[in-house]
Amino acid sequence: MISTILLDLGGVLIDVDYHRTAAAFNEGGFKGFETLYSKAQQDHLFDGFETGHLTPQQFRDRIRTLHGEDLPDEAIDACWNAMLGRVPGERLALIERLKQRYQVLLLSNTNAIHVPAFERIIAKDHGIADFKALFHGAYYSCTIGLRKPDAEAFHYVLDRHQADPARTLFIDDSIQHVIGARAAGLHAEHLDLQQEDVLALVERLGLLA
Repeated sequence: MISTILLDLGGVLIDVDYHRTAAAFNEGGFKGFETLYSKAQQDHLFDGFETGHLTPQQFRDRIRTLHGEDLPDEAIDACWNAMLGRVPGERLALIERLKQRYQVLLLSNTNAIHVPAFERIIAKDHGIADFKALFHGAYYSCTIGLRKPDAEAFHYVLDRHQADPARTLFIDDSIQHVIGARAAGLHAEHLDLQQEDVLALVERLGLLA
């Protein structure tokens, strides 16, 4: 029997389009951002930012170094946040319905520029001042210093809520995170966004039946 549901944020609850960030940087004169993005991944820029080992200013400075021009902080933030979409109200309602039956937790790989940006989106669209309060517990990789798919990230969250991995269902749209969760002893479902959204997945699994 499942007693805890652990949700991802990007793609599961909030719409995300990574191509919009690449397009924004390209339109801002950062030509070939996709290539530089891949290069930056190789030197762990994004992993370091997601685990809080880089400050926002260090991240911006690294982007400026890769770009070769002195982009303003505001321009970098606007381009970086361009990937963030909206959270449909029915997904927030789903959280409330799930909470009536399960302990509902959130674990997101995110960073210190995205967090205030998506919290502003949710506050503006839904009047919710404290997004994390919607869950029994919510954790961002940039504040806990751990990220999916590492087993330590999953256990960090579950341990704080006395949640048994064997009775926890993890839902994520990234297959590598699903594989990591299963290796850490959780049940895990891959949300294939080409096929369904989280509401359809919950219905298909009969979690609220």
